Amino acid sequence: MLEKKIAVVILNWNGQKLLEQFLPSIIQYSKEAIVYVADNASTDDSILFVKTNFPTVNIIENKANYGYAKGYNQALKFVEEEIYALVNSDIEVTENWLQPIFDTFNNEPKTAIIQPKILDFKNKEYFEYAGAAGGFIDKYGYPFCRGRIFDTVEKDHGQYNDNREIFWASGACFFIRKEVFRTLNGFDADFFAHQEEIDLCWRAFNKNYVTKYNSKSVVYHVGGATLEQGNPKKTFLNFRNSLLMLVKNLPANKIISVLLLRMVLDGLAGFQFILKGKFRHFFAILNAHYSFYCLFLTNYKKRELHQYKRYYNLKSIVYKYYVNNDEVFE
Repeated sequence: MLEKKIAVVILNWNGQKLLEQFLPSIIQYSKEAIVYVADNASTDDSILFVKTNFPTVNIIENKANYGYAKGYNQALKFVEEEIYALVNSDIEVTENWLQPIFDTFNNEPKTAIIQPKILDFKNKEYFEYAGAAGGFIDKYGYPFCRGRIFDTVEKDHGQYNDNREIFWASGACFFIRKEVFRTLNGFDADFFAHQEEIDLCWRAFNKNYVTKYNSKSVVYHVGGATLEQGNPKKTFLNFRNSLLMLVKNLPANKIISVLLLRMVLDGLAGFQFILKGKFRHFFAILNAHYSFYCLFLTNYKKRELHQYKRYYNLKSIVYKYYVNNDEVFE
Protein backbone atom coordinates (compact mmCIF):
# COMPACT_ATOMS: atom_id res chain seq x y z
CA MET A 1 0.00 0.00 0.00
CA LEU A 2 1.14 3.54 -0.77
CA GLU A 3 -0.23 4.97 2.50
CA LYS A 4 -1.24 8.27 0.87
CA LYS A 5 2.38 9.31 0.38
CA ILE A 6 1.83 10.43 -3.22
CA ALA A 7 0.21 13.73 -4.19
CA VAL A 8 -1.22 13.77 -7.71
CA VAL A 9 -1.21 17.45 -8.67
CA ILE A 10 -2.95 18.56 -11.87
CA LEU A 11 -2.15 22.07 -13.07
CA ASN A 12 -5.17 23.64 -14.74
CA TRP A 13 -5.86 26.77 -16.72
CA ASN A 14 -9.29 27.08 -18.36
CA GLY A 15 -9.32 23.31 -18.77
CA GLN A 16 -12.81 22.37 -17.64
CA LYS A 17 -13.42 20.14 -20.67
CA LEU A 18 -10.14 18.32 -20.07
CA LEU A 19 -10.97 17.86 -16.39
CA GLU A 20 -14.37 16.46 -17.35
CA GLN A 21 -12.70 13.95 -19.64
CA PHE A 22 -9.60 12.91 -17.71
CA LEU A 23 -10.06 13.61 -14.02
CA PRO A 24 -12.38 10.56 -13.59
CA SER A 25 -9.59 8.12 -14.59
CA ILE A 26 -7.22 9.78 -12.12
CA ILE A 27 -9.79 9.54 -9.33
CA GLN A 28 -10.54 5.91 -10.22
CA TYR A 29 -6.95 4.70 -10.33
CA SER A 30 -5.33 6.92 -7.66
CA LYS A 31 -7.17 5.81 -4.55
CA GLU A 32 -3.88 5.49 -2.66
CA ALA A 33 -2.95 9.12 -3.40
CA ILE A 34 -4.17 12.59 -2.48
CA VAL A 35 -5.44 14.38 -5.60
CA TYR A 36 -5.05 18.14 -6.06
CA VAL A 37 -6.10 20.53 -8.81
CA ALA A 38 -3.80 23.55 -8.89
CA ASP A 39 -5.62 26.28 -10.79
CA ASN A 40 -3.81 29.11 -12.57
CA ALA A 41 -6.60 31.69 -12.17
CA SER A 42 -8.95 30.12 -14.71
CA THR A 43 -11.76 32.24 -16.10
CA ASP A 44 -13.96 29.28 -17.01
CA ASP A 45 -15.93 27.11 -14.57
CA SER A 46 -13.09 24.67 -13.81
CA ILE A 47 -13.12 25.23 -10.06
CA LEU A 48 -16.91 25.07 -9.78
CA PHE A 49 -16.90 21.84 -11.81
CA VAL A 50 -14.36 20.16 -9.54
CA LYS A 51 -16.03 21.32 -6.33
CA THR A 52 -19.43 20.11 -7.55
CA ASN A 53 -18.43 16.77 -9.05
CA PHE A 54 -15.30 15.75 -7.14
CA PRO A 55 -15.58 17.12 -3.58
CA THR A 56 -12.71 14.91 -2.36
CA VAL A 57 -10.25 16.66 -4.68
CA ASN A 58 -8.18 19.37 -3.01
CA ILE A 59 -8.11 22.70 -4.83
CA ILE A 60 -5.22 25.16 -4.77
CA GLU A 61 -5.97 28.52 -6.37
CA ASN A 62 -3.06 30.53 -7.76
CA LYS A 63 -3.57 34.28 -8.07
CA ALA A 64 -2.64 34.48 -11.77
CA ASN A 65 -1.78 32.37 -14.79
CA TYR A 66 1.82 31.69 -13.83
CA GLY A 67 2.43 29.09 -16.55
CA TYR A 68 3.71 25.59 -15.85
CA ALA A 69 6.89 26.49 -13.97
CA LYS A 70 5.78 29.13 -11.48
CA GLY A 71 2.29 27.65 -11.37
CA TYR A 72 3.60 24.42 -9.90
CA ASN A 73 6.14 26.24 -7.73
CA GLN A 74 3.38 28.26 -6.09
CA ALA A 75 0.96 25.36 -5.69
CA LEU A 76 3.45 22.84 -4.30
CA LYS A 77 4.21 25.09 -1.35
CA PHE A 78 0.93 23.78 0.04
CA VAL A 79 1.49 20.08 -0.72
CA GLU A 80 3.26 17.99 1.93
CA GLU A 81 3.07 14.41 0.63
CA GLU A 82 6.48 12.77 0.14
CA ILE A 83 6.17 12.23 -3.62
CA TYR A 84 4.78 14.69 -6.16
CA ALA A 85 3.09 13.34 -9.29
CA LEU A 86 2.77 16.35 -11.59
CA VAL A 87 0.19 15.40 -14.18
CA ASN A 88 -1.04 17.36 -17.19
CA SER A 89 -4.79 17.83 -17.39
CA ASP A 90 -4.84 15.93 -20.71
CA ILE A 91 -3.41 12.69 -19.27
CA GLU A 92 -5.38 9.44 -19.02
CA VAL A 93 -3.89 7.14 -16.40
CA THR A 94 -4.22 3.37 -16.20
CA GLU A 95 -4.88 0.88 -13.46
CA ASN A 96 -1.90 0.39 -11.13
CA TRP A 97 0.02 3.31 -12.63
CA LEU A 98 1.26 4.52 -9.23
CA GLN A 99 2.52 1.31 -7.62
CA PRO A 100 5.58 0.74 -9.90
CA ILE A 101 6.64 4.34 -9.33
CA PHE A 102 6.26 4.08 -5.58
CA ASP A 103 8.18 0.78 -5.54
CA THR A 104 11.09 2.35 -7.42
CA PHE A 105 11.27 5.31 -5.05
CA ASN A 106 10.98 2.99 -2.06
CA ASN A 107 13.70 0.58 -3.22
CA GLU A 108 16.11 3.11 -4.78
CA PRO A 109 16.96 5.98 -2.40
CA LYS A 110 19.15 7.74 -5.00
CA THR A 111 16.34 7.90 -7.55
CA ALA A 112 14.82 11.37 -7.32
CA ILE A 113 12.72 11.70 -10.50
CA ILE A 114 10.72 9.16 -12.51
CA GLN A 115 8.79 9.17 -15.77
CA PRO A 116 6.25 6.50 -16.79
CA LYS A 117 5.76 5.19 -20.32
CA ILE A 118 3.85 7.91 -22.19
CA LEU A 119 1.73 6.76 -25.12
CA ASP A 120 -0.42 8.76 -27.53
CA PHE A 121 -4.05 9.05 -26.40
CA LYS A 122 -5.18 9.54 -30.00
CA ASN A 123 -3.20 6.56 -31.32
CA LYS A 124 -2.52 4.28 -28.39
CA GLU A 125 -0.13 1.94 -30.20
CA TYR A 126 2.40 4.76 -30.55
CA PHE A 127 4.56 6.74 -28.16
CA GLU A 128 3.60 10.34 -27.49
CA TYR A 129 5.76 13.22 -28.59
CA ALA A 130 6.27 14.84 -25.18
CA GLY A 131 8.30 12.25 -23.31
CA ALA A 132 7.74 8.85 -24.94
CA ALA A 133 10.10 6.42 -23.14
CA GLY A 134 12.35 8.94 -21.43
CA GLY A 135 14.42 11.92 -22.48
CA PHE A 136 18.03 12.63 -23.41
CA ILE A 137 19.91 15.64 -24.75
CA ASP A 138 22.53 15.85 -27.48
CA LYS A 139 25.85 17.70 -27.50
CA TYR A 140 24.23 20.92 -28.73
CA GLY A 141 21.35 20.91 -26.28
CA TYR A 142 18.62 19.43 -28.46
CA PRO A 143 16.26 17.22 -26.44
CA PHE A 144 14.99 13.92 -27.80
CA CYS A 145 13.37 10.79 -26.43
CA ARG A 146 13.53 7.08 -26.73
CA GLY A 147 10.60 6.54 -29.05
CA ARG A 148 10.62 10.09 -30.50
CA ILE A 149 13.35 11.97 -32.33
CA PHE A 150 12.26 15.36 -33.68
CA ASP A 151 8.95 14.66 -35.48
CA THR A 152 9.43 10.91 -35.89
CA VAL A 153 7.46 8.87 -33.34
CA GLU A 154 7.89 5.11 -32.95
CA LYS A 155 5.22 2.48 -32.53
CA ASP A 156 5.37 0.77 -29.15
CA HIS A 157 6.18 -2.90 -29.68
CA GLY A 158 7.91 -3.43 -26.35
CA GLN A 159 11.32 -2.14 -27.38
CA TYR A 160 11.45 0.15 -24.33
CA ASN A 161 9.86 -2.13 -21.74
CA ASP A 162 12.57 -1.52 -19.18
CA ASN A 163 13.39 0.45 -16.06
CA ARG A 164 16.50 2.51 -16.71
CA GLU A 165 18.26 5.77 -16.03
CA ILE A 166 17.44 8.64 -18.38
CA PHE A 167 18.59 12.27 -18.55
CA TRP A 168 15.22 14.02 -18.30
CA ALA A 169 11.62 13.12 -17.53
CA SER A 170 8.64 14.64 -19.29
CA GLY A 171 6.64 17.32 -17.51
CA ALA A 172 3.48 15.75 -18.92
CA CYS A 173 3.69 13.14 -16.14
CA PHE A 174 6.57 13.88 -13.80
CA PHE A 175 7.27 12.21 -10.44
CA ILE A 176 9.71 13.80 -8.00
CA ARG A 177 10.50 13.51 -4.31
CA LYS A 178 9.24 16.55 -2.40
CA GLU A 179 12.58 17.04 -0.63
CA VAL A 180 14.43 17.07 -3.96
CA PHE A 181 11.99 19.50 -5.57
CA ARG A 182 12.44 21.88 -2.67
CA THR A 183 16.22 21.43 -2.50
CA LEU A 184 16.39 22.45 -6.17
CA ASN A 185 14.01 25.38 -5.55
CA GLY A 186 11.53 23.93 -8.00
CA PHE A 187 11.23 24.87 -11.65
CA ASP A 188 12.85 27.99 -13.07
CA ALA A 189 10.02 30.53 -13.34
CA ASP A 190 11.87 32.40 -16.12
CA PHE A 191 10.96 29.52 -18.44
CA PHE A 192 7.18 30.00 -17.95
CA ALA A 193 6.51 26.77 -19.87
CA HIS A 194 8.42 24.23 -22.01
CA GLN A 195 11.74 22.58 -21.14
CA GLU A 196 11.62 23.66 -17.49
CA GLU A 197 11.49 19.96 -16.59
CA ILE A 198 14.66 19.30 -18.60
CA ASP A 199 16.39 22.15 -16.79
CA LEU A 200 15.25 20.77 -13.44
CA CYS A 201 16.50 17.27 -14.31
CA TRP A 202 19.84 18.71 -15.45
CA ARG A 203 20.21 20.58 -12.17
CA ALA A 204 19.29 17.39 -10.33
CA PHE A 205 21.94 15.51 -12.31
CA ASN A 206 24.53 18.11 -11.31
CA LYS A 207 23.74 17.29 -7.69
CA ASN A 208 24.11 13.52 -8.26
CA TYR A 209 20.40 12.72 -8.23
CA VAL A 210 19.14 9.97 -10.54
CA THR A 211 16.27 10.27 -13.03
CA LYS A 212 14.63 7.05 -14.24
CA TYR A 213 12.03 5.71 -16.65
CA ASN A 214 9.65 2.97 -15.54
CA SER A 215 7.73 1.17 -18.30
CA LYS A 216 5.45 -0.67 -15.87
CA SER A 217 3.58 2.59 -15.26
CA VAL A 218 1.63 3.59 -18.38
CA VAL A 219 -0.28 6.78 -19.18
CA TYR A 220 -1.81 8.25 -22.34
CA HIS A 221 -1.25 11.88 -23.29
CA VAL A 222 -3.29 13.99 -25.72
CA GLY A 223 -0.53 16.57 -26.19
CA GLY A 224 -0.91 20.14 -27.43
CA ALA A 225 -4.00 20.76 -25.32
CA THR A 226 -2.59 24.06 -24.02
CA LEU A 227 -0.37 25.05 -26.94
CA GLU A 228 -0.60 23.13 -30.21
CA GLN A 229 2.62 21.86 -31.77
CA GLY A 230 2.37 24.40 -34.60
CA ASN A 231 1.80 27.42 -32.36
CA PRO A 232 4.50 30.13 -32.80
CA LYS A 233 4.46 30.75 -29.04
CA LYS A 234 5.57 27.16 -28.55
CA THR A 235 8.39 27.79 -31.05
CA PHE A 236 9.42 30.90 -29.11
CA LEU A 237 9.44 29.14 -25.73
CA ASN A 238 11.28 26.06 -26.97
CA PHE A 239 14.07 27.99 -28.72
CA ARG A 240 14.52 30.55 -25.93
CA ASN A 241 14.34 28.11 -23.04
CA SER A 242 16.74 25.70 -24.69
CA LEU A 243 19.36 28.47 -24.85
CA LEU A 244 18.70 29.54 -21.25
CA MET A 245 19.11 25.95 -20.12
CA LEU A 246 22.49 25.70 -21.84
CA VAL A 247 23.77 28.88 -20.18
CA LYS A 248 22.74 27.56 -16.78
CA ASN A 249 23.96 24.00 -17.06
CA LEU A 250 26.73 23.50 -19.62
CA PRO A 251 30.25 22.88 -18.30
CA ALA A 252 32.19 26.17 -18.42
CA ASN A 253 34.51 25.01 -21.20
CA LYS A 254 31.55 24.23 -23.47
CA ILE A 255 29.40 27.36 -23.18
CA ILE A 256 30.93 29.52 -25.93
CA SER A 257 31.45 26.80 -28.53
CA VAL A 258 28.03 25.22 -28.07
CA LEU A 259 26.12 28.51 -28.01
CA LEU A 260 27.86 29.77 -31.16
CA LEU A 261 27.00 26.62 -33.05
CA ARG A 262 23.44 26.75 -31.72
CA MET A 263 23.11 30.26 -33.15
CA VAL A 264 24.01 28.86 -36.56
CA LEU A 265 21.66 25.89 -36.24
CA ASP A 266 18.82 28.12 -35.01
CA GLY A 267 19.46 30.37 -38.02
CA LEU A 268 19.13 27.37 -40.33
CA ALA A 269 15.89 26.42 -38.59
CA GLY A 270 14.61 29.95 -39.16
CA PHE A 271 15.59 29.77 -42.84
CA GLN A 272 13.62 26.53 -43.14
CA PHE A 273 10.55 28.26 -41.74
CA ILE A 274 10.93 31.00 -44.37
CA LEU A 275 11.15 28.41 -47.17
CA LYS A 276 7.97 26.79 -45.87
CA GLY A 277 6.18 30.13 -45.65
CA LYS A 278 5.93 29.92 -41.85
CA PHE A 279 6.97 33.50 -41.23
CA ARG A 280 5.42 33.71 -37.75
CA HIS A 281 7.71 30.87 -36.62
CA PHE A 282 10.72 32.64 -38.15
CA PHE A 283 9.91 35.77 -36.15
CA ALA A 284 9.32 33.60 -33.07
CA ILE A 285 12.95 32.43 -33.31
CA LEU A 286 14.15 36.04 -33.64
CA ASN A 287 12.10 37.01 -30.59
CA ALA A 288 13.42 33.98 -28.71
CA HIS A 289 17.00 35.08 -29.30
CA TYR A 290 16.25 38.65 -28.28
CA SER A 291 14.62 37.45 -25.06
CA PHE A 292 17.57 35.13 -24.46
CA TYR A 293 20.05 38.02 -24.72
CA CYS A 294 17.96 40.04 -22.25
CA LEU A 295 17.94 37.16 -19.76
CA PHE A 296 21.53 35.99 -20.33
CA LEU A 297 23.22 37.56 -17.29
CA THR A 298 20.37 36.71 -14.94
CA ASN A 299 20.54 33.06 -15.90
CA TYR A 300 24.34 32.88 -16.03
CA LYS A 301 24.31 33.86 -12.34
CA LYS A 302 22.14 30.80 -11.62
CA ARG A 303 24.95 28.41 -12.52
CA GLU A 304 26.05 25.88 -9.92
CA LEU A 305 29.66 25.55 -8.79
CA HIS A 306 29.97 22.13 -10.41
CA GLN A 307 28.66 21.28 -13.86
CA TYR A 308 29.33 17.68 -14.83
CA LYS A 309 30.84 17.01 -18.24
CA ARG A 310 28.89 13.76 -18.75
CA TYR A 311 25.67 15.61 -19.30
CA TYR A 312 24.38 14.47 -22.68
CA ASN A 313 24.53 12.04 -25.55
CA LEU A 314 27.85 13.01 -27.17
CA LYS A 315 26.44 12.69 -30.68
CA SER A 316 24.61 15.39 -32.61
CA ILE A 317 20.98 14.38 -32.93
CA VAL A 318 20.64 16.89 -35.81
CA TYR A 319 23.39 15.14 -37.79
CA LYS A 320 22.06 11.70 -36.90
CA TYR A 321 18.50 12.54 -37.94
CA TYR A 322 18.91 14.85 -40.94
CA VAL A 323 22.17 13.58 -42.44
CA ASN A 324 22.26 9.88 -41.50
CA ASN A 325 18.45 9.53 -41.70
CA ASP A 326 18.55 7.63 -38.40
CA GLU A 327 15.13 8.06 -36.81
CA VAL A 328 15.27 5.73 -33.80
CA PHE A 329 17.06 5.85 -30.46
CA GLU A 330 20.30 3.87 -30.09
